[in-house]
Amino acid sequence: MKKENVLTVVVTLLVGLLGGYLIFNISAHKDAPTNVGVPEGSGSPTDYKVRIVEAEKIVARDPANAQAWNQLANDYFDTDQAQKAVNAYSKVLELEPKNVNAMTDQGIMYRKIGWYDKAIANFERAQTINPNHLQSLYNLGVVYMVDLKQPQKAREIWTKYLQFDSISPTAQQIKADLASMPPQGGK
Repeated sequence: MKKENVLTVVVTLLVGLLGGYLIFNISAHKDAPTNVGVPEGSGSPTDYKVRIVEAEKIVARDPANAQAWNQLANDYFDTDQAQKAVNAYSKVLELEPKNVNAMTDQGIMYRKIGWYDKAIANFERAQTINPNHLQSLYNLGVVYMVDLKQPQKAREIWTKYLQFDSISPTAQQIKADLASMPPQGGK
């Protein structure tokens, strides 16, 4: 793979992860109760440790608290604890089976672990629940492009993405990635 293509893929992944994090946090905060009991901080390692400990205490006392499980999963995600994040997102999805944001974030963690089939299953399930969920669609394309080396499948998925969004920074990155791909039918 050319150096430019590798750089493009890395930038795409970073933009996707940041975009997913921002989209999820904005939507989660809009619908979230104002006081979950987990302290918020600046995102320093100490803040994460404190929040994780507090969230673990909350879910131990109240295992049906989806918001606390979600915060815990997100903090595990942000601190690169993929397996713990997967497990916590599983709890969220037990309580909220149609939570496409948790489903997508869990898929990203499955991908990080190397469980591409599970990542794809999560992204596709999120798409079944909400065909307009761009973060799951974007990440589905990433798995096919980067991990499974199936650029034509990625092209198909990202072309669908561009039908919903053609102007965001993620869309611009997708367009650049598509332009750098071999032509359809080529290798």
